[in-house]
Amino acid sequence: MSTKILITGCTGFVGKQLIKILSSHNLEITLIVREGKEEQIHSMSNTIKFITTKNLFKETQEWWIKQCQGMDTIVHLAWYVEPKLYLDSKKNLECLTGSLCLAKASVLAGVKRFVGVGTCFEYDLSKGLLSVETPLKPVTLYAGTKAALFFSLLHWFGIHKVEFAWCRLFYLFGEGENSDRLVPYIRSKMKNGEVAELTSGQQTRDFLDVAVAAKKLANIILSKQVGPINICSGIPITVRQFAEKIADEYGRRDLLKFNSRPDNLVDPNYILGVPNIL
Repeated sequence: MSTKILITGCTGFVGKQLIKILSSHNLEITLIVREGKEEQIHSMSNTIKFITTKNLFKETQEWWIKQCQGMDTIVHLAWYVEPKLYLDSKKNLECLTGSLCLAKASVLAGVKRFVGVGTCFEYDLSKGLLSVETPLKPVTLYAGTKAALFFSLLHWFGIHKVEFAWCRLFYLFGEGENSDRLVPYIRSKMKNGEVAELTSGQQTRDFLDVAVAAKKLANIILSKQVGPINICSGIPITVRQFAEKIADEYGRRDLLKFNSRPDNLVDPNYILGVPNIL
């Protein structure tokens, strides 16, 4: 008998990549999809079931119990992540309360495993090297609500003997990325033969292709690993080195103009994840 998995956030940056991978496995997949995005699911796979909703974060516990009935695993990716708006948006609170409703319903429906997605920004970033043992110290509403959900679900699922994994994503890039982000910005400038104005680029980051991140996430979903998990590369690289690597694909390092934008003084200088996937 194949495993039955319910997934939220499937049309997002990470979700689309994850569906590509999971659809190749012997799984019965059901997706919760916002109304109007059904066609995106058909383009992924015509064998996947989907359920539409106007806003999954406003659905009732009874609605969620019905959707979770018979499911073995819940994968919760959905969250409000509108670029330039999400970090301190009050919609984070809506996402938190809606996610707690889903968690309560999943227990009542007899779900055996729950995989949630968090962020490296939950950590105390001043520590630089971030392992799952690093203290949490979120400084935005987005990171704060993610951390609050982690602690709440850790205890809730612990009480009810549900396997719980919490996957913290680091600096993802790749297919489907918002055009305002670093990699699409540099690629656009390179293609058009235009100068890419950048900061000093001295900050060290943990970059990971979203396709690789989705593969790691899929492995966790199909495993028995529980607790907090870092979805990261574990490889330090400066923003400058990363930008030069992209520019080299076009043979146009000359179009990179470092120090033309001021560094963000509150932005940590060094962020590197410590992988702990079994």
